[in-house]
Amino acid sequence: MGGDPPGGDAAGPAVARADAPATHGFLGAILVGGKNTRFGDHKGMASVGGVRIADRARRALAEAGCARVVLIANEPEAYAPLGLPSRADERAGLGPLGGLHAALLWAQELGAPGALVVAGDMPFVAPGLLRELAESAAGPDTDAAVPLSDGKRGLEPLCAAYALACLPAIEESAHGGGARLVSFYDDVRVHAMPKERVAAFGDPARLFHNVNTREELEEAERLAAGALVSGRDA
Repeated sequence: MGGDPPGGDAAGPAVARADAPATHGFLGAILVGGKNTRFGDHKGMASVGGVRIADRARRALAEAGCARVVLIANEPEAYAPLGLPSRADERAGLGPLGGLHAALLWAQELGAPGALVVAGDMPFVAPGLLRELAESAAGPDTDAAVPLSDGKRGLEPLCAAYALACLPAIEESAHGGGARLVSFYDDVRVHAMPKERVAAFGDPARLFHNVNTREELEEAERLAAGALVSGRDA
């Protein structure tokens, strides 16, 4: 179902490119734990421009400087062809918040300062954007770095960097029954990347395009084809 990213090996671990040193040390985590009810299949395994969406996310995270990229998946067998280490949510029923929690627990085990997360249905996230988010969250005055957008939330919490300092607030929110991904934001130091800075990495509508329906997959194919025509990376 799709091909491997150029220069990558779908059966092996994702590593940072030589020209993109892992300066921030963050664990790269692809979150694919959704039920995919609207799409009708596992979105991360769908192909855009001949490359699986999850492979695109893996490549972006590796090029952003993540020395290790992992998968947070509640149905890991569906994503086995990716060849990535995977874990399910530590706490079920929390949606994306549970995926972020699992990613940060894994980062903590590995001695990483945090997790740089990308939703498994975002085909066009830019490595430069991800790198800057991670470097921001690694700073002394920030616990989470999140890009602002014109999306329904006004920001993109599934294309963001979270330091380990977020864990207590996430666990407190989960303990209180909160399942909204941003439910803990008031209790941590969040750096919101301005829209004009986000735009330096590409058209935000394309960067944050996600594939929840077959129609959105078709739109992603059009966006990828347009990028090839213009000479940009698809």
